[in-house]
Amino acid sequence: MNFSSRPLVFGMGFTALMAGIGFLVAELPVLNKTGPLAVAILLAVLYRHFFDYPESIRTGIQFSAKKLLRLAIILFGLKLNMNLILNEGIPLLLRDLFVIILAIGVMMFLARLFHADSSLSILLGIGTGVCGASAIAAVSPILKVKEEDTAISAGLISIVGTLFAVFYTAIRPLLPLDAEAYGMWAGISLHEVAHVALAGAPAGEAGLGMALLSKLGRVFLLVPLSLLLIWVMNRVKQEDTTNQIAFPWFLLGFIGMSLLGSYVIDLPEAVLETTSTVTSFLLTMAMVGLGLSVSLRELKQRALKPLILLFVTSILLSFVTYWIV
Repeated sequence: MNFSSRPLVFGMGFTALMAGIGFLVAELPVLNKTGPLAVAILLAVLYRHFFDYPESIRTGIQFSAKKLLRLAIILFGLKLNMNLILNEGIPLLLRDLFVIILAIGVMMFLARLFHADSSLSILLGIGTGVCGASAIAAVSPILKVKEEDTAISAGLISIVGTLFAVFYTAIRPLLPLDAEAYGMWAGISLHEVAHVALAGAPAGEAGLGMALLSKLGRVFLLVPLSLLLIWVMNRVKQEDTTNQIAFPWFLLGFIGMSLLGSYVIDLPEAVLETTSTVTSFLLTMAMVGLGLSVSLRELKQRALKPLILLFVTSILLSFVTYWIV
């Protein structure tokens, strides 16, 4: 092996090892509800706290945190079946758009009211409104946020979303909703696709199908939201021509993969499941790389208020969306 390539290879290997451990630990009772992504981020943060940042392999870690992150977002596009969303029509997309606007608007209003960290708050608002950690990862390059902010936000959204998904399954038998209505409620209010699947499964095939369809509408709106953020960020920075926001080309890959899976190639279920697993692993590797940038000493001071506001926003979102399904 070329000496100059060792930091790259060993750094990627390190993030893969940590991601693999995250997947294994996430199989344990209780933690299996949280998922490997949140577990891997926590492991990376703890490693940084006790052993410091592994500077000798920084190149590979940064490659995972940036390049593999974009690759994971591109592959994530295969999960988006545009045909299903367009067939369902405008009413579903309008509900999803309302959820995104409400989540981001409430989160930012509360952040300003209680002087919470603005960077974490906007990421958590977008994650709550769109599709959790995947949305946070997609918009982070556009918003030019710190790597540690991306990791903290992704970790918090994964944990809080899991708690809400478990709560949904617990109260489902008490709700006066049929399977499809409950599925739509879960799909338009919960944070990540995994959370929607967890909460929707007890409602049977009809409930789960509606839950995932409703969630995919929010994923679909990630692209126009990203383009809007690019326009806003460039407007804000238009006087500084050296600091214009570069177009996130990986979003074109995301759209391309969505179109490919929706209209061009009818991929077998086994291929889709394998791709989903690979995507999850790459995203987890990327989050390990980002998690290593998080300092626990600063975490409590910066993240406590946004975490509380995330809970408040999520509760409000659950109540409001319950009445529009």
